[in-house]
Amino acid sequence: MTVEVAIALALALMLTAVAAVVVVRTRRVVATPTERAVHAALHTASSAARALRRGLDTDSAQTAAPYLRGLTVTRGLALFDGDGQLLALDPDDDALWQTDLVDTCTGTARDSIADQRRKLTSARPMTVVAQPLLTEGGDVLGALVVVTASTPGPGMLGAIGEVARYAASQIELAELDASRARLDRAEVLALRAQISPHFIYNALNTIASFVRTDPDRARELILEFADFTRYSFRAAGQYTTLADELRNIDRYLTLERARFGASLRVRLQVAPEVLNVVVPFLALQPLVENAVRHGLAGQGGGTVEIIARDEGTDCVISVEDDGAGMDPETLRAGPGDALADRSDQGAHVGLTNVDHRLRAAFGNDYGLVVETAIGAGTKVMMRVPKFRSGVHAGGGAFG
Repeated sequence: MTVEVAIALALALMLTAVAAVVVVRTRRVVATPTERAVHAALHTASSAARALRRGLDTDSAQTAAPYLRGLTVTRGLALFDGDGQLLALDPDDDALWQTDLVDTCTGTARDSIADQRRKLTSARPMTVVAQPLLTEGGDVLGALVVVTASTPGPGMLGAIGEVARYAASQIELAELDASRARLDRAEVLALRAQISPHFIYNALNTIASFVRTDPDRARELILEFADFTRYSFRAAGQYTTLADELRNIDRYLTLERARFGASLRVRLQVAPEVLNVVVPFLALQPLVENAVRHGLAGQGGGTVEIIARDEGTDCVISVEDDGAGMDPETLRAGPGDALADRSDQGAHVGLTNVDHRLRAAFGNDYGLVVETAIGAGTKVMMRVPKFRSGVHAGGGAFG
């Protein structure tokens, strides 16, 4: 046997073995008819959910209707909003959806919405079944209407009811998402309102004091103040990058240093790899304001230290002062209560706001953590994930 023949035989055996493995693996992935049916049903339900999670409107209804009809296995399906207005028909078949049938579906849907219960209407030789789309609390979101070739039995009616409940749950989740987004926007507005008016007043007074003695310095501070307020009140999303937050904190500290001079010392240590981490908008401002206030409480001024470090899948940000500190027992009331003086409700609202927004965005493991002791200063830490699905910086960079 020559070397060439030996090599050819070896290759043939190898290819045969590979082919056998491929055949075995292929046979393993072939599903049974039941498994294929379950997979198809889950895929159809998931496709409908993606559309309905945008809320119930004409576009989402038209996208979801074919998938919902696939789940009910009926001749036709229509979706109506909570006011009984027709949003979508499936299939797109003029021969099926003649005026009389559409009118019957609309009337049945409105009766179902009004009574909050299933309604059946004869449309010989077909039957119209309307099922209201209800929230867990009993509020009406709309109606799902199907057209069947004959009078449906209990099994079919039960299936139609389950599909309607599934659709309603997805629409309700969409409304909860919208409510959460509105709440987030309201919390940002509240946080903007809590930016200390004393700081604004003092910053303007400081700038005024430089107008005659150092006009160039006054001009620089005016620009810093303008950029600080423009960033804080910009029309942005609920989240931004750590780099943007730190840039605005630097403006704030520039204005405070102009006021306090050498008595306010600032240390900043930031790992470059965490600059693009997404954080809640204005999350650092209340922490730094409190650190400046507590850090300067003692005689001879104080130091504020801001550190952002990389910790695997998370970024840890800490703001620390070397002020008088406090009794750790006061922390039992929560970070907002602990750091807010009784005379300073703005600080309380700001810190509680940040703590709530962190937990809402990333989970309860990501709230504020406070370390303090009498005479040992105060350290406030926040941990944020480097990536979280659905959390993105909005509004773009601000220079």
